Amino acid sequence: MNVDKGEEIVGGWASAHISQVGIYKLLAKKRKDGVIEWAHFVQRDNGLKEKVYRGEVESREKLDEVLEIMNGQLKRVFGVTMKAAGYDMYTPGGKDTTSTKQ
Repeated sequence: MNVDKGEEIVGGWASAHISQVGIYKLLAKKRKDGVIEWAHFVQRDNGLKEKVYRGEVESREKLDEVLEIMNGQLKRVFGVTMKAAGYDMYTPGGKDTTSTKQ
């Protein structure tokens, strides 16, 4: 997910590694218009991102509902949930800008 100028990262959540599956992740950003855009996917051990679902919500409360629904399914199927995760930031040219996080 790209974060453009004027947008902000709302959060990132990741599951524990699931053997032979990978890691489920949910990423969210707030656009300039105030809408929260999210992406949910599984990242395979080889780095490939599959089963990508995207959506938009109007508030952090609605994003929390999305996270709760996704976690409910992960718990039921794999016995894991996604928890808040740290993240690194890079420019499109590949420069690490992680140290500029607020």
